Formats: sequence, C-alpha cells, structure tokens
Amino acid sequence: MYDDSSFERWLKFGLGGLFALAAAKMFWHWLTQDVWHWITADVWGWITEHPWWSALIAAPVTLFVLAFLVGLFLPDDAVRVYGGAEAEQEEPLGLTYSLDQLAAMSPAGFEQACADLLARDGFLRARRVGGAGDLGADVVAWDAPGNKIVLQCKQYARPVGSTEIQTFNGTARPEHGADTAVIVGLNGFTTPASHFATRHDITLIGREDLESWAQGEHLYLVIAEERSAA
Repeated sequence: MYDDSSFERWLKFGLGGLFALAAAKMFWHWLTQDVWHWITADVWGWITEHPWWSALIAAPVTLFVLAFLVGLFLPDDAVRVYGGAEAEQEEPLGLTYSLDQLAAMSPAGFEQACADLLARDGFLRARRVGGAGDLGADVVAWDAPGNKIVLQCKQYARPVGSTEIQTFNGTARPEHGADTAVIVGLNGFTTPASHFATRHDITLIGREDLESWAQGEHLYLVIAEERSAA
C-alpha cells in the first residue's frame, strides 16, 4: 500500500536540501564577492592611506590577541611560576617534620622549621629572628586577630631547665611584647621548669606536643590540649 506520510517526509527533506543549497550558494557568493572586495579594496585602501592610524589601532588589538593566546595555552602552573612575589608568599601548606628530622637540623635550621610551621598554620609574618643579641626571641609571628607570638626554640639533647624558662620570662613580654610566650623543647622540660612556666603563663611545647605540631596539628590546638591536660 502507498504510504502518504513517507512521501511527505521525502518531499520535505528534498525541499529543505534545495533551500539549504541555495542559501549556501548565496552566502558563498556574498563572501567571495562583496566581503572580499570590501577587505581588499575598502579596508586595505584605508590602511595604506592612513598607516599611522592603522598602527595605533593594530597595536592594542595585537596585544589583546597575544594575551588571550597566552592565557589559553599557557599551563596554570607556569602562570604561578611567573607570579613572582605572590608565588613566593604562598604558605607552605601540608608541611610536616618528624622528630628525627628536627633533631638532625642545625640550631638555626630548627628555629627556621618552627617559623615555617607557624606559617603553615596561617600565622602572619612568621620569621626567624634568633641570633646574637636576640634577647630570647628566636621566632616571632602574629595570628589573624593581631596577637603576637614569640617562640624560643631549644634543641637541647637534655630537658630544658628552670633557668632557661626564667631568662625567657624576663624578656618575652617586657622586651618583645609577646601576647603568647612559647618555649619549644625538643627533649622536654624538667619538673621545676614546668612549674615555673605554669606560674608565669609561659607555654611549653615538649616532645609529644612538638611531634603533634610538626605532624600537622595547629599550634593553638596543641596549646589548648596541653593546658586542658595540665
């Protein structure tokens, strides 16, 4: 039996194809005749008659195209490399140390490691200031609200004694304006040193606390846990 709907579909398809072919032919004629003539005659003629104006227009257009291509094809990590100071100021996210690594460092390296851990935790302007005449401050930094933290870093092979705590107590706040005064002891503290620190609000980061901090725990959380356990 003859199918009228099938005939109509083929008729519509054929008419649509003829229309598309005619439209394509008209567009091609317009593109090759009118547009090409406009580019070669009108635009090029204006450029040759006004070279200076053409250069002024072409320069920013060229820079825009180059910037677009650089942003399109240059990898993201390459962009960060060319970021200069901003790339250098990135915090050392994910930084960790083992106790063995900390013990193997030089005294200055140990102090710098503590400064880097503060930067990892989001402290601002964390830097090592230890050296001759430092008056007990090895590392200084500021937290987000603006409170200053002062660290003295003791990499002793023995526990830190009361004498060192007393000396630091005399300079941390009067000389350095510490809001939080901290002594980091790689091998802990003696009992008299701990008692003196408690009486004078000196925060002690002993071996276990240092391990937690160096393995990724925020310093303030370590301090809070140490005080709650005391």
